[in-house]
This record gives sequence, C-alpha cells and structure tokens, in this order.
Amino acid sequence: MRLCPIWPQTADLLRRLCDETGIADQAHAPLFRNHRGEPLTRYGIRYILAQHCHHAKATCPSVGGKRLHPHSMRHSTAIHLLKSGVDLVTISHWLGHASINTTNRYTAIDLEMKREAIARAEPPSRDPQMPGAWRQDHSILEWLESL
Repeated sequence: MRLCPIWPQTADLLRRLCDETGIADQAHAPLFRNHRGEPLTRYGIRYILAQHCHHAKATCPSVGGKRLHPHSMRHSTAIHLLKSGVDLVTISHWLGHASINTTNRYTAIDLEMKREAIARAEPPSRDPQMPGAWRQDHSILEWLESL
C-alpha cells in the first residue's frame, strides 16, 4: 500500500461524495463503484474516461485526435508538480517509482520548462584571459551555424 497526499479541494470533494453515496459510515466500502455497486476496475475507469472524451469532442474537437487514458492524468499531475518547482525526487516518491531514472523521463518532455531554464540561466561570460582560438576554426563555426 502506498499513501499519497491529496489537495484539500480533492479531500473536500471526496468527503461530499461519501456523504452523498451514504458510504461515510462504512469504513471499508469502496469509494468508486460501478453501476452494480462493485469496486470500479481500471477497465471501468478507462471506459468512463472514453465516454467523457467522446462527449467532449462536441465542444472541443481537438480532444478527438488525442490518445487519452487514465495514465494521462497521472502523467499530467507529475508534469504539473514539476512545473510548480517540486523536485524530481519528491515526485518520484509520490509516483512510487523504484528508480529516479523512471521519473527523469518527465524532465525531457516539457520544452517550455527548458526554455524557462535557459532564460533563468546567465549566458556564459567571455573570459578576456581565454584566447579566441576557436574563432579561427571555421569547421566549428560552420557546425554551430548548422544547428
């Protein structure tokens, strides 16, 4: 079992759901149930998401071209945490990854974060003590210009 914190707003919604469904008094009752009252499976969650995506296409046609699945929500949350400045190790523990390398994939995804990092970093200063020999090597300059 892995414990994960949730936002206070999410906790409030879950409390209201428990009150509305009458399971607030049942300690071991499943919170998310299918139409038969049984615990919702991952296939049920996928089905519900597909239905909502299908209905969303009417007002947002771009949804139709996307491959959305339940893992997309987990992925989006990880990217949101990363953009919010949460360190990679904390995100890795929150996601339950055994290796930081698994979580590190998220850093390669967001180009906007890369742009912001470059904007925050100071450009390298030219050291007057360093000779400009590289400026004489046209192959290096041509290679740099080709990038």
